[in-house]
Amino acid sequence: MTDPTTPLQTAVHNWYQSQVEDDYTTAIDDLLQNGCQSGMVSDLIYYTDTTAFFQKHEEEIYEILRDYADEGLGYPEDYLRGWDKSDPFAKDTNNQNLLAWFGFEETARRMHE
Repeated sequence: MTDPTTPLQTAVHNWYQSQVEDDYTTAIDDLLQNGCQSGMVSDLIYYTDTTAFFQKHEEEIYEILRDYADEGLGYPEDYLRGWDKSDPFAKDTNNQNLLAWFGFEETARRMHE
């Protein structure tokens, strides 16, 4: 795993460090396979936590979304299951929740490569 250089990377790194007591490799594989929706990232289960996480890391998450668009991967509704198309700017809880999970998971994937 690469060393963190941004606040979002630091959040992911801290979660990884907390998994050292468990099976680190299995935790990473589980996250990348099952995602945050599985509940394995205990700080990202409840809407109050996921929306706060999104708001704290909003700029970095939007940067990842821009990267996806630059790579031709389309709009969030194309790859975020459950995306509410009527809320394209993620002002409501549902889309903020999805973006928090997406930001965490994609940052973990990039750091793990």
